[in-house]
Amino acid sequence: MTKNKEEAKKVSKKSVKKENKKIEKKTDAQLKKETKIEDVQNTIDDIETKFGEGAIIKLGDVKHVDVDVIPTGSIGLDYALGIGGVPRGRVIEIYGPESSGKTTLALHIVAEAQKKGGIAAFVDAEHALDPVYAKKIGVKTDDLLVSQPNSGEQALDIVDALVRSGKMDVIVVDSVAALTPKDEIEGNMGDYHVGKQARLMSQSLRKLTSIVANSKTVVIFINQIRMKIGVMFGSPETTTGGNALKFYSSVRLDTRRIAQIKKGDEVVGGRHRVKIVKNKVAPPFKMTEFDLIYNEGISQEGEIIALGEKYGIIEKKKATYWYGDEKMGVGYDKTRMWLRENTKHRNEILKQIRKALKEEE
Repeated sequence: MTKNKEEAKKVSKKSVKKENKKIEKKTDAQLKKETKIEDVQNTIDDIETKFGEGAIIKLGDVKHVDVDVIPTGSIGLDYALGIGGVPRGRVIEIYGPESSGKTTLALHIVAEAQKKGGIAAFVDAEHALDPVYAKKIGVKTDDLLVSQPNSGEQALDIVDALVRSGKMDVIVVDSVAALTPKDEIEGNMGDYHVGKQARLMSQSLRKLTSIVANSKTVVIFINQIRMKIGVMFGSPETTTGGNALKFYSSVRLDTRRIAQIKKGDEVVGGRHRVKIVKNKVAPPFKMTEFDLIYNEGISQEGEIIALGEKYGIIEKKKATYWYGDEKMGVGYDKTRMWLRENTKHRNEILKQIRKALKEEE
């Protein structure tokens, strides 16, 4: 019995020693961690003293804030973007072939910003802005700031100055392809200026991105498509101005005209498809379609008809559209007019469409 007691005592002493060692080890690890945290905190304090409060923060200390947006003027595109519009404080690229609705979409964003009391600027590098058409879309042309720069450097300096003011809501640059470097303008025809525009874009975007983020301005670059030579596999399409814009853009929208809208033999508009090629604020690669009517812009009524039919809110029997027992009209054009005149029913249908889109997310 005494032997057993002695052995038990030895075992208990050993276990106590082991536990004490563990406690000592834990204490050493904790002490090391505490000194590490203190050292890091001292470094953070030094950084904040040098660069100002908020120069470096813990991600956990930041409260989640919903992304502030400007609507696009298209119901489907707002939902496809995942946040209800284009995000503020970001660079956006809209690109596509000719007559694909790039400028029209940008002008709709300008109009939506102005509706909320925002200030917008249009840097018209192509010297092709039509104020009459812009007004028909809903842009308050009297309040729109317009610049027609002489060179790419001047255009980007103007954008930089406007963003730094901190008062702008939307700035549109139309287009990247027209941002010609000063050397090329002053040089002779046939002179080679390889990569100058790409370097210009890269330099300006390096400066712009941080200022744009702090100013809550949406900077939209409209871009054109070019063809790569000798491409055997994959798409030969590429955008102008190098690769910098692709990297610095938070959202990239690829616009295409996929069909014509005719009234008899007359072409009155087009069916357009927008693909979200890049999206840093929501899942990308979503697509949406809308009708773009000449001298009118994006037809919201057309979107209501298409989406209403898709979600079973509007029913089409032969050529007639029905909303419940209510006859809307015979044919697409008359139904559009009916929606424009009957605002009460229009708002009811729109509410149901938005509910269906939310449920689908």
